[in-house]
Amino acid sequence: MSSTDTKTALDRVRNIGIMAHIDAGKTTTTERILYYTGRTHKMGEVHEGAATMDWMAQEQERGITITSAATTAQWRDHRINIIDTPGHVDFTVEVERSLRVLDGAVAVFDSVAGVQPQSETVWRQADKYKVPRIAFINKMDRTGADFFAAVESMRARLGANPVPIQIPIGQEDQFQGVIDLVENKAIIYKDDLGQDFEVTEIPAEYADQAHEYHHALIDAVSAFDEEVLEAYINDETSVTADMIRRGLRAGTLADEITPVILGSAFKNKGVQPLLDAVIDYLPSPLDVPAIQGLDPKTEAELERAASLDAPFSALAFKVMSDPYVGKLTYFRVYSGKIKAGDRVLNTTTGKTERIGRILQMHANHREEREDIGAGDIAAGVGLKSTTTGDTLAAEDAPILLESMTFPEPVIAVAVEPKSKVDQDKLGSGLARLAEEDPTFRVNTDEETGQTIISGMGELHLEIIVDRLKREFSVEANVGKPQVAYRETISVPAEKIQGKFVRQTGGSGQYGDAVINLLPQEPGKGYEFIDKVVGGKIPKEYIPAIDAGIQEAMGAGILAGYPVVDVKVELIEGSYHDVDSSERAFKIAGSMAFKEAMKRAKPKLLEPVMAVEVTTPDDYLGDVIGNLNSRRGRIESMNPVGNAQVVKANVPLSEMFGYATDLRSMSQGRADFSMQFDRYEDVPRSIADDIIDQGREGS
Repeated sequence: MSSTDTKTALDRVRNIGIMAHIDAGKTTTTERILYYTGRTHKMGEVHEGAATMDWMAQEQERGITITSAATTAQWRDHRINIIDTPGHVDFTVEVERSLRVLDGAVAVFDSVAGVQPQSETVWRQADKYKVPRIAFINKMDRTGADFFAAVESMRARLGANPVPIQIPIGQEDQFQGVIDLVENKAIIYKDDLGQDFEVTEIPAEYADQAHEYHHALIDAVSAFDEEVLEAYINDETSVTADMIRRGLRAGTLADEITPVILGSAFKNKGVQPLLDAVIDYLPSPLDVPAIQGLDPKTEAELERAASLDAPFSALAFKVMSDPYVGKLTYFRVYSGKIKAGDRVLNTTTGKTERIGRILQMHANHREEREDIGAGDIAAGVGLKSTTTGDTLAAEDAPILLESMTFPEPVIAVAVEPKSKVDQDKLGSGLARLAEEDPTFRVNTDEETGQTIISGMGELHLEIIVDRLKREFSVEANVGKPQVAYRETISVPAEKIQGKFVRQTGGSGQYGDAVINLLPQEPGKGYEFIDKVVGGKIPKEYIPAIDAGIQEAMGAGILAGYPVVDVKVELIEGSYHDVDSSERAFKIAGSMAFKEAMKRAKPKLLEPVMAVEVTTPDDYLGDVIGNLNSRRGRIESMNPVGNAQVVKANVPLSEMFGYATDLRSMSQGRADFSMQFDRYEDVPRSIADDIIDQGREGS
């Protein structure tokens, strides 16, 4: 590891992500890039289960990428930091967190399928963070490959502005090479490795098509470069390749156009031009605006320019447990530099931490770095209490960068270890996994004592349970998804007495309380008001009555669910000089409450979720029909781009299996988010079933 390596000038660094739909060939493309940039000696194939980027056992087995590994590669004297992101909808959090720390992205599309559902989701996320992109139309050698249809689908389904900078020579099994519209040359591949190719004049049969697309390319870039515009108006042939590159770069950095190139990563065709395009058109850390943040003390706005001389600031975007070095924290440095062994301030938690070692990652081998500076991505060892989304900064110049926002988990299931031996391992295993993944939560249900895990979807939780088995060797049983119902009352019950008297020789028990029980507005909670006058109950016994009532509220009389939104007024009572005690009044309070609840027309409440579905127009009718069948109420519908956003309120109990249904209903093109909104009355017929189940269970 030579120190010259660390001094790559900032304008020669590219931080890019490779994003795409499942199976568009993202990991294969990354593999080829690593091969050509001299980082791997043998290429790994995804379908052989040996790809370098997919290093978790489940990834190699399922052939999907779950975690985003960050890897460094060299090309044309530039350093490219690549983040491989998963394309599965349950793991969008991985994509979100990667996009936050990237400067540019390569979107990989399948030439046969064009823009697929997950590509839409990921594209929208990239729009949100204004990430400049280039597109790579992959799998050009497959039957049914159609480059021009794929480009058209980018326009139609993403609302993008794709500008081809290459067109294919032959498609499907006739795919032989590409025409470079910038240089006006043809690249013909001679062998399967894509190593042996020749650059020739454009074949005569493609001359007209090449001329038409070359003209369209100049037309598109002339909007971003005065010199190109002038040459274009006067004499189109005087536009040089360098002028086109400059205009393309300006348009791409402004996020106004997306250069499109093509190839077949599996057959190694088109990968080197892809690397050239990354360097020519995607931004360096100097091309993106300076990062904005807040001063943690004064909350004044600050910014940090991408320079080694500025104070150190970085964002931790991924935490992983590594079998060899323990906890690895991946971070992107925005400004300044840091040496291994330095102390940094975590401005999110306010704690200072020491970075013991700095590692730069190749997908699964690593090199030690003495220091790391602005614009680079690395992993730190020794950061004990830093989690995803935390800011790291110099102690003498603190700054708090905007944290990442993660969606709330939408599905919960109970897990229990298969044997007593697994009990402790289950707790520590789940805690480690929750540390790595901010959308995965673990908590204990106080009512049932079960461990509840919640996450972003059924596949998400399946993989968590799978990882428990592989990495922590814990065998766990998974229960059915649970709903947290509540109970409340409909009408007031007044002057209800709870009297607890035991007088049998020796010290007796005596407590007597009279209450009014009143319904409160939803969400108001519990309220206790003492209206006793004239010392009928001594002051020291009143908290005991309150405690007794609250204990009784823990399990309602309908089905044993907690009681919410009631107000209790203590109005009367009596006591006995010798026999009264706190315990007696606590029992009296609880008896009064239970009796009052019976008379106050108790009812069951269920959690209702605010659901938001984004769906292409074609499936709108099905989506709405399905939500109605789940007792949903449609609140609004708004067109966004070429999709519809449907907002609805749906009971949580009806939302199980929804992710899977929505996916099959819309061929995976629609996505949804949901969060808890409020509790509402359960319809009578459904309430009766739940009450019967609750009574059987208790």
